[in-house]
Amino acid sequence: MAIVGLSASCAQKLSPEEQAVIQLKQEIQQDLTENILPFWAAHAPDSSGGFYGELHFDGTPEANAPKGGILNARLLWTFSSAYRILQDETYRTLADRAQRYFLDYFLDREYGGSYYVLNADGSPLVTQKNTYQNAFAIYGLSEHYRATGNEESLQAAIGIYNKLVEHAYDPVNKGFIEGCSREWEKNNQFAAKTMNTNLHVLEAFTNLYRVWKDPGMQQQLKDEIDVMRYKIIDSATWHEILYLSMDWQPSPMRIDSYGHDVEYSWLLVEAAEVLGDEEILADTKRIAVNVAGVQIEEGLTPEGYMRGEKFHGERPVIPGIPQETRHRLEWWPQAEAVLGFINAWQISHDKKFLDAAILAWEWTKKYMIDHEYGEWYGNVYEDGTPKKDFVKADQWRCPYHNSRMGFELLTRFPD
Repeated sequence: MAIVGLSASCAQKLSPEEQAVIQLKQEIQQDLTENILPFWAAHAPDSSGGFYGELHFDGTPEANAPKGGILNARLLWTFSSAYRILQDETYRTLADRAQRYFLDYFLDREYGGSYYVLNADGSPLVTQKNTYQNAFAIYGLSEHYRATGNEESLQAAIGIYNKLVEHAYDPVNKGFIEGCSREWEKNNQFAAKTMNTNLHVLEAFTNLYRVWKDPGMQQQLKDEIDVMRYKIIDSATWHEILYLSMDWQPSPMRIDSYGHDVEYSWLLVEAAEVLGDEEILADTKRIAVNVAGVQIEEGLTPEGYMRGEKFHGERPVIPGIPQETRHRLEWWPQAEAVLGFINAWQISHDKKFLDAAILAWEWTKKYMIDHEYGEWYGNVYEDGTPKKDFVKADQWRCPYHNSRMGFELLTRFPD
């Protein structure tokens, strides 16, 4: 593997693994700074305020599309991280724009927390208090404070955190429910717990605790780490349990989600590192290596792409959504695979994880990056053919996964 940007004499002093990491980092950094971030900076800002709720495959905005709280919180996180790490004032301006719009329009000034979806004009559309979305609000606002020192962002993040703990936390069984009404009333629609919501609560609490060393926050972070290592993960299979009851009984519907599992592996370690408990950290590292190893065996293909999910039993048919004859691969598991395998390699020093990360990146580089319009394709078929008409931005399609892969490589392997 060639070494980009290194002299021959310098390269000779490095091990093959070190050379491979330098190559990997440089290619991912180039994609981050010359493709992913410029795409969002050019196309996402809405001239009427904030950011467009939908971008077509070529970056053209859908001006009247609703504005999702998840997308906007992730844009806030992305631009804040970009400024913190790259120190480019362009991203400071975009981060401040995202923060201002989120505080002015997404925050519910009457009941607290943040709205799930706004109309294109900024008026509330879906006012439920979705735990997952409010977790990302904490994640984005705490990152803005981390990057800029803006006290308003920190106080807003703490306010949302307090509302989640007060209304969405289960003090008996621990963990967080799916959500509440706008007024924070619980109902049967939001009774169950899920892996995905609790994983991103963990992520949000990790970032908030970085900048707010509150004793109650510390205990909440520890409890959520325990939920993830004792309730969510199945140590017999090293897969997460996706759907659970209030008392953590698994749903009869079993699904292995490879992208979520490999994402879990490194987020769990990150949380333990921030918590600062060495015994817990050692255990999370053990779990991470086991989980990542299973994803290599079951999720990563010889070609280099990460499969999406495996249903045990018949795949449910969702009314109104046609069953495709060809399976589509989403963009985000590919980014999480690279990062999760790098994390496992750093812990274990087992070369199979570095090889897996490089294999996943080589496939992503070849098939997932959109060299015509920028960013990555949202979906690609297993043979590498892109689904070119898939949106580049909506409530769920965002720059968070692939930009975060780049940010993590830059911070894990500084120059």
